[in-house]
Amino acid sequence: MASGNTEGDSGSPVGETDSAVSDGGVSPEIDSGETFGGAPDDEEMPLTAHIEEMLRRLGVVALVMAVVSGFTFFFADELINLLWYSFLPGEAADCPGGEACPRVYHPLGLVFARLKVASLVGFIAALPVFVYESYLFMRPGLYPHERRYYLASVPTSLVLALIGVAFAYFLILPLIFSYFLYYSADVAEIAFGLTETFDLILLMMGLFAAIFQIPLFMMLAIMMGVTTRHWIEQRRLIFWMAFAGVAFFFSPDPTGMAPILVGVTMIGLFETTLLLLRWTGR
Repeated sequence: MASGNTEGDSGSPVGETDSAVSDGGVSPEIDSGETFGGAPDDEEMPLTAHIEEMLRRLGVVALVMAVVSGFTFFFADELINLLWYSFLPGEAADCPGGEACPRVYHPLGLVFARLKVASLVGFIAALPVFVYESYLFMRPGLYPHERRYYLASVPTSLVLALIGVAFAYFLILPLIFSYFLYYSADVAEIAFGLTETFDLILLMMGLFAAIFQIPLFMMLAIMMGVTTRHWIEQRRLIFWMAFAGVAFFFSPDPTGMAPILVGVTMIGLFETTLLLLRWTGR
């Protein structure tokens, strides 16, 4: 005799699972947070808590920069002479009276130069710290594979910064100062003020340390699914115009030589990264 029981073997009413799914319910496996939910450690936090954490992590970056800069300040004179006479003719022992001796037109010019060169070293040292602190800030919202990408970017950031500084030191700045030395030599005697000239040297080195991060952030954004290569390629001209704006805004060279070199470098890094991504199928 057939039983009138409508329960399955498990004791639950037949059709209960189907009705749950049809009503929009999900099974425990789907609701685990891996497919449709957030990252494993993601949790809701008040906006004020996010802001406080962000400020705290930026404070760590600023502290590292300040400590490194303070230590470097004691060796600033040696660094100033090294950088100055790497691009301009003469030796420190030849001054005063050398062809390209630094001239101070401000009572605090030398002090500011020391502070700036120390700040440059601190800025370069703080770049990987900034990347790591930003990783810690976003870590709860990242999946495991995204965390691996971000952690790998910490040493990569420092390497790219050093490559950018070397690029400016060995190629860009020699080109700029060769141009400065000879473009008006037939009509005027060139005098190099310490403040203005050193501002250009440090700005170029710091700027190239920063713009050499372009490939890193492009690859991170694509690997983590923030954007795609096709989306970036479709807006290529917008990026080019943004690079040109940055180059001319941050370069204090009135002759236009430095901004052109900076802009061409940024576009070159951008296009090379896209080419590499296309080659790897990203």
